[in-house]
Order: sequence, then C-alpha cells, then structure tokens
Amino acid sequence: MRWTARDVTFEFPRPMLVMGIVNTTPDSFADGGRFPDTGSAVDHALRLADEGAEIIDIGGESTRPGSDPVSAEEELRRVVPVIGRLAKRSDVTLSIDTQKPAVAKAALDAGATIVNDIAANRESPEMWQVVAEAKAGYVCMHMQGTPQSMQVKPSYDDVVREVRDFFDERLARLTEHGVGGEQVALDPGIGFGKNLEHNITLLGGLNRFTVAERPILVGVSRKSFIGKLLGTPTDDRLPASLACAAWATAEGAHVVRVHDVADTVQAVRMAEALKRNR
Repeated sequence: MRWTARDVTFEFPRPMLVMGIVNTTPDSFADGGRFPDTGSAVDHALRLADEGAEIIDIGGESTRPGSDPVSAEEELRRVVPVIGRLAKRSDVTLSIDTQKPAVAKAALDAGATIVNDIAANRESPEMWQVVAEAKAGYVCMHMQGTPQSMQVKPSYDDVVREVRDFFDERLARLTEHGVGGEQVALDPGIGFGKNLEHNITLLGGLNRFTVAERPILVGVSRKSFIGKLLGTPTDDRLPASLACAAWATAEGAHVVRVHDVADTVQAVRMAEALKRNR
C-alpha cells in the first residue's frame, strides 16, 4: 500500500508516521497562542522535525468544539508565510489543516503536499478539485456536523460501522472528482462529533478500518475525551495520549497526529518492536 502526495510517496508497511502539529491560532485547545507569528511557528515546526516528525501539519483556524470560524484572508495570513518559509528551510513533508479550498490551494502553491480536511463530509466538490489538480495527498476525516455543532448531541447506532460506511462513500466520491485512491488517508475523527463512548469504541475498533486498504491516521493528542475519562487538564494528558498512540500502532494504524513528537516517537517505536515479536 502506498500514500502519494505530489512528489512524496510513503510505502507501507513501514514504521509509524508521526505528524507534528503546528497551530498558528490564538484559540486552539492545546497550543493556541503559543506560536503567534511566522518565526515562532517555523522554529517550532523545525524542532518537531528534528524530534522525528516526518510530516508537519500547519493549521490557521481552530476546530475545537464551538470554535468560531475565521475568514479565508485571516487563515491565509497565518499559514502561507509559515509554509513558504518551511518549504525553503526543510525537506519535511508539509500538510495544511484547513476546510477552505482557497486556503488549501494557496498552501499547496507555497509548498505543502497534503491537505488535512476535517470537512470531508461536505457535498460541494471544490476542495477535491484542488486536491486532484495538485495531485496532493488528502486526509479524509469523519465528522458528524461542524465544529460549531458537532458536540451538541452526537448520535450513532454503530459508530464503527457508520464511520466505515462514510469512508466507503467518500472514497467513491473522491474518485469521481479525480482524486486517486493512492492519494487518500482516512481519519476516523476522534473527538469530532463523538462522545466519550464513541471515541473509546472507535479506538477499540481501529483494526476494522484497515480493510479499506488505505492508511489510517489517528489524532488523539491531548483531546478532551481524555480529560472526561481521567479528569486531567489539557497539559497533563501526555501519558494517556502516548497510550493511545501505542495502541493505534498495535492495532494497525499508519499515522499519528500529535503535539508531543519526541515522546510519541519513543512510544510508537517500542510498540512496533513489541508487535513484531508478539
């Protein structure tokens, strides 16, 4: 299995890909306001790459539950200079975390190769056309609702089956709009339109998503369901985040999206060693 993103190809099986998070926002739930300008965001991204991140995911709009959307102009102002400078200073693969086709296009023009799209549940095809034309990698994430509504009252009869059905339908739609299967990775959307029970069930059923023969990306780092389960504030959720990353490795996931890269690299490499000798 391979995942292609313009001139980058990841061949699986291979060691877990660690995607480092860089938010250029004032209001993201875990690191909002920590990297308020281009220089600090670039420096942080380079540190994450040195720690072992093979992909850096750059976002300019918070998608925490209930967050307010920002204009395309503001999002572009936040992310494009960071991507442009990183593309000149590092060979690390760059991903743009955005719902907006215009932002995705500008980020790809600036040097990104992957579009990480939380709004893959949309019906309009503009984002997929941008991805198809650029031959970019695409992360297709499941979300019930929007960031503004997703945690109001999420409901499923069978959350694993329904997310799998969504992926099947989206892969067909993406193909119709020119996005090849090899460009696509799948993200079950932990914390996006799911309650605590849904999130735990999805993590427990990760191995049921590998039948799609596409890379599975898991984003759990510091998320609020950890706090709901364990009573820990955001800054104290690293141990549980590492446990989830190790579990995702053991269950056959291919990419983990995290804030704490160095610690996660250690956790997933140990999980891989144990899995090989199980």
